[in-house]
Amino acid sequence: MIACRKCDPLLFLQMLVLALGMLFPWHAQAAMHDGFVHVSDQCQNIIQEIRYFSSYNFVGERINGYLAPQAILTEPAANALCKAAAAAEEKGYTLKIYDAYRPQSAVDHFVRWGMNAADTRMKAIFYPQVDKARVFDLGYVATRSGHSRGSTVDLTLVDRQSGKEVDMGTPFDFFGAASHHGAKGLSPQQEANRAVLLGLMENAGFKRYEEEWWHYTLKNEPYTDTYFNFPVE
Repeated sequence: MIACRKCDPLLFLQMLVLALGMLFPWHAQAAMHDGFVHVSDQCQNIIQEIRYFSSYNFVGERINGYLAPQAILTEPAANALCKAAAAAEEKGYTLKIYDAYRPQSAVDHFVRWGMNAADTRMKAIFYPQVDKARVFDLGYVATRSGHSRGSTVDLTLVDRQSGKEVDMGTPFDFFGAASHHGAKGLSPQQEANRAVLLGLMENAGFKRYEEEWWHYTLKNEPYTDTYFNFPVE
């Protein structure tokens, strides 16, 4: 039992969820669920840099559930993304995916990281102005993620001529107001670059997440209440 005298109710709930997860752990599904596809099988003109398969992310290590650097989405989301990728090419860009489907085991990994106040190894890059003790309150870490429903993708643009990522004003997964749509202090070029990505994704049937310029969810996602836990491989 968790003792919590005069503690924050949200923190208590997070502690309770984590404790229950230890007592009754998620059982990973053995194989990719029907209705999901590898993005690379649907369209080959997209770059993949799956950050949670590497150690270059806000945690600083490979994340549980990522067994391969593969982007997986529901088939409708993948098809819509292929449409966005084709339109991007016409404008001189290539889409680059940082993350797509995310298993619940990965989300649980994030929660454990969030509760370990001593681990700030990636603070200078990803959350330089954020007190790690507030990552739950500020919404940067949660016990459930829309990514686990399979129709959300994190991505950016690469200039086809230079081969470089365009300047979006912040890195992917930057914890701060500068990552929000409509953020203040961006250069005209940074604003224009974000607008290009926004237009491509919305025209293809995705909706934005206001707090993260890189995060888009299919408007008509097929699984609105199901959070999956099969590994990325």
